[in-house]
Amino acid sequence: MGKQGSPRSPRPETRDKEEKTGRRSLDSLTGNDLLTGRRIFGSEASKAQGSKHDQSCGSINKFNYSWKQQHSWLRRNFKSILVMISVTGLIFFMDSIMVTIFHSDRSSVVQSISRLTNLTDHKNGAQDATPVQMYSRLLNLASSSLAKNIFKPDTPNFLEERSSKWKPCADNNKNAVALERSIETNNGYIMVSANGGLNQQRVAICNAVAVAALLNVTLVLPRFLYSNVWKDPSQFGDIYQDERFIEYLKDDVHIVKDLPQHLKAIDNKNLSLVTDTELIKEAKPDDYIKNVLPLLKKYGMVHLFGYGNRLGFDPLPFDVQRLRCKCNFHALKFAPKIQKAGSLLVKRIRRYETSRSKLDEALLGESMAKYSAKEDQEPLKYLALHLRFEEDMVAYSLCDFGGGETERKELQAYREEHFPLLLQRLKESKSVSPEVLRKTGRCPLTPEEATLVLAGLGFNRGTYIYLAGSQIYGGSSRMLPLTTLYPNLVTKETLLTPQELAPFKNFSSQLAALDFIACAASDVFAMTDSGSQLSSLVSGFRTYYGNGHAPTLRPNKKRLAAILSESETINWKTFESRVRKMIEEGHKVRLRPYGRSIYRQPKCPECMCKF
Repeated sequence: MGKQGSPRSPRPETRDKEEKTGRRSLDSLTGNDLLTGRRIFGSEASKAQGSKHDQSCGSINKFNYSWKQQHSWLRRNFKSILVMISVTGLIFFMDSIMVTIFHSDRSSVVQSISRLTNLTDHKNGAQDATPVQMYSRLLNLASSSLAKNIFKPDTPNFLEERSSKWKPCADNNKNAVALERSIETNNGYIMVSANGGLNQQRVAICNAVAVAALLNVTLVLPRFLYSNVWKDPSQFGDIYQDERFIEYLKDDVHIVKDLPQHLKAIDNKNLSLVTDTELIKEAKPDDYIKNVLPLLKKYGMVHLFGYGNRLGFDPLPFDVQRLRCKCNFHALKFAPKIQKAGSLLVKRIRRYETSRSKLDEALLGESMAKYSAKEDQEPLKYLALHLRFEEDMVAYSLCDFGGGETERKELQAYREEHFPLLLQRLKESKSVSPEVLRKTGRCPLTPEEATLVLAGLGFNRGTYIYLAGSQIYGGSSRMLPLTTLYPNLVTKETLLTPQELAPFKNFSSQLAALDFIACAASDVFAMTDSGSQLSSLVSGFRTYYGNGHAPTLRPNKKRLAAILSESETINWKTFESRVRKMIEEGHKVRLRPYGRSIYRQPKCPECMCKF
C-alpha cells in the first residue's frame, strides 16, 4: 500500500494505454496545434511535453513556493527544533556518563578486592572457596536499601556530637622546682621492658612514667621485648621521637637513655628483676611501695620485665594521673618517617593536602602543612573501620561463625598449637556453648555483621572506608559482604606504593602506627571490639583532641546479637531503627567512671579542663 495522503500508483495496463493515446495525439497534431496539444497533454500526461521555457519557469515557481513554505515553517518552529536537539544531546551525554560510571564502578570493585588480597589472605585456601554468610536475608535487604539511597550523604547527621566544653589541658602542670627537689632525693633507676604490640607498649610507657614519678626515681628509656607473635625488633626510637619525649617530660620525670655503667652488673645478674607475675594486674600505689621500693633502696635500680597493664587507674594522686595523660597525648609523638607515611595515607584518602584540626596536628606534626583559608575545595570524608577478626581472636573466643565442621577443626587445631592453657582451663571448668557466648555478646563481630551495622546506620554505598587490622580470618570470602556493599575500601597497602611501604616491612608495630594515624584522623571511627587496645587508644585520642566532632561508633555486641537473632523475620526499617538506637547510646562521651582507663576516657579533670 502507498503512504497515506499520496496518490496511488496506476495499474500497469492503464499506464500503457495512456502512453499509447498520448503518442497518437501528438502524432496527429500540426505545428499550429502545439499549444492545444500541450494543453491536452498537460491535462492528460502531466505536461511532459511542451515548451522548455514554460516548463523550467513552472518548476522554478513551484520550487520558490515550496522553499518559502519550508522557510516559513522553519522560522515558526526553530525554537522547538533547537530544544529537541538539545534534549536529545543531553540524553546521549548523560547516558555516556552513566555507562562510564558503571564500568569504572565495576572495575573499582574488582581492583579493591584484588588489592585487599594481602590483607584478607588466609593460610587455608579452602576458606576462600565457599563464601560464608550467616545473614543472607538481611544482606539482601541491606543491598536493596543502599541501592535506593545512593544519593544520601556519606556520613549520617546523627553521628555529629555536640560541641564539647571540655578542652585538652594535661600539659599545664610544668614545675621545674619540684624536679630539683626530686633529683636531690632520687631513689634510683627504674628500667622497663614492655611486652605486647604497639598499643600495649604505649600503655606500658605511660604507666612507667607515672610509676617513676610516684617512686621518685629516674626512668631509663623503655625497651620493647621481642614477641614471637608480633615479630618486631623495633625499639623506642624506631617508633617515637625519643629526644622530644625526654625533653618534654623533663620537668616531671628525669629520663635517661641508658642505665649507668656501675648498675649494669646488677641488672645482668637479675638481682632486682620484677616480672609481671610479681605485680598484680592494675596494681595500686601501695603494691609498688611494698614490692618495688625495697629493691630500689637495696640495689639502686629495679627492672620491671614484661611490663604492661600493671598500674591501676584509681586511686592515684591527681598529679600522677595527669602525668599519664600528658605522656600519652602530648609527649609521645611518632617518629618522622611514620608521620610522613601517615600524612600520605590521610592526604590520599581525603584528596586534600593540609591539616584540618588539632587532631591532625597532634598526630602528624610538621609532616602535613597547616590549613590555608585560600583552599577552595573540601576534603573527602572517610570512615575508619577496625576489624578484630584475626585467627587468634576468633580461635580464643570459642564462638561459632557459620563455617561448619571445617571451621571447627581448623580453630581447634589453632588452639592446640597456640592456646594450650586455654584448653586446659576448659577441661577443668564447665563449658559454655557457642550460642550462649554469642547471646551474651562475647563473640567478635564478623565482617558481615560490621557491614550490616554500617548499612543500618545509613552509610551509603559510596562511603570511603579505611580498613585497619591484620589478616582477616577466612580470607576474601569472609570479606565479600563488605567489599560488595562498600566497594570504596582502602588500606595502607592500597594507598601507599610498595616503595613507600618498604621501610616498614617486617615491622608490625610501625605498620600498626600507620593504622593508628589513619583511624584517629578519620571523620568517623568504627570499632568492632571495645576491648582492643588500638580501638581504646584511638577513641581516647579522638575524645581528647576532637572537640566533640570526632564520633566513635561502639556497637553493643550483646544488643546486636539480640537484633540479629531475628534476622529471618525482622524488616529493614525496624533493623535500622534498632541499630541506630544502639549506636546513639554507645557513642556518647561521658565523664570517666571510677577505675576506668584514662587513655580511653580522658574526659575528666585530670586530663581535660571544662570551660
